[in-house]
Amino acid sequence: MEVGRLPISATLRGKLISAGYTTLSSLASVSPSDLARELEISNNEAFEILKFASHGSRLDRPDGSGAIVNGAETAWDMLHKEQLLPRITTSCADLDNLLGGGINSSEVTEIGGVPGIGKTQLGIQLAVNVQIPGAFGGLDGKAVYIDTEGSFMVERAVQIAEACIEDMTDYSVLVKKNATPHQVQIQPKDILENIFYFRVCSYTEQIALVNYLDKFITEHKDVKVIIVDSVTFHFRQNFDDLALRTRLLSEMALKLMKLAKKFNSAVVLLNQVTTKFTEGSFQLTLALGDSWSHSCTNRIILYWNGDERYAYLEKSPSLQSASAPYSVTCRGIRNSTSSNKRTKMI
Repeated sequence: MEVGRLPISATLRGKLISAGYTTLSSLASVSPSDLARELEISNNEAFEILKFASHGSRLDRPDGSGAIVNGAETAWDMLHKEQLLPRITTSCADLDNLLGGGINSSEVTEIGGVPGIGKTQLGIQLAVNVQIPGAFGGLDGKAVYIDTEGSFMVERAVQIAEACIEDMTDYSVLVKKNATPHQVQIQPKDILENIFYFRVCSYTEQIALVNYLDKFITEHKDVKVIIVDSVTFHFRQNFDDLALRTRLLSEMALKLMKLAKKFNSAVVLLNQVTTKFTEGSFQLTLALGDSWSHSCTNRIILYWNGDERYAYLEKSPSLQSASAPYSVTCRGIRNSTSSNKRTKMI
């Protein structure tokens, strides 16, 4: 099957053919970020092209079908789809490597740790980084930020946005050092306008907002990350009926999973810590109990190792458990100071 038959715009078909992609097989091994950079299109457009190309390849099979029964999909299709999923960079190379390239779209990722470890800082960083244009390897998306604790700092968002723009400018100069650098058109104001902020003050408001998100994201296109900071706060206050709490949390988690799949968006849930009596002593663990731990696809625990911050990947369906250092700097989340001594700490 030729790319001319793909259900995409004539402009995109022309760009594909001009770049040498004339058949579906020629698109089989290219990543969304590489295709977006080569065609100078958004990461979302590249993902859609590869999704249509993957579907067209299945139709070209001898049996004319890519599924065993109507509505099913094969494990091969699932693997191919997972490989095409875009990721949101954390701006820390070590942390990105730990996560297989960044925070994965279409999945729910829980990030927990003690106060002051940098959970909100990481949440703001992701709300900014999801907006990195496709030409720079980003998703060119928007963010929903749900604040349950009042910890979101718009001044901090401005700092991180300015640093992100500076990084893109430096990257452009580095890549095109022998040519005219690509002008970074995005401004801090543009980044702030693409972060949809919700302040919720009770667990009922939190549940109502999660129920409303389907309609909101349908109306506000390109939301590619939903951040809840924190998912825990209102469910730890004045909740005597633990069975009711567990049921409400399970229903909310299920709706967030459906949102992630439906809109191909990353859902990031920031969590607090509590103590648990294990093997004769009290140990720190993420809040909301064991049943809640099954509600996320990936689970990351942030902790201190001496004076250095570390992230531990406790749960992932495809990656092995490991740790990586990171720093919270005046520019946002970055590599640890042990690998970059010139980074200014806050």
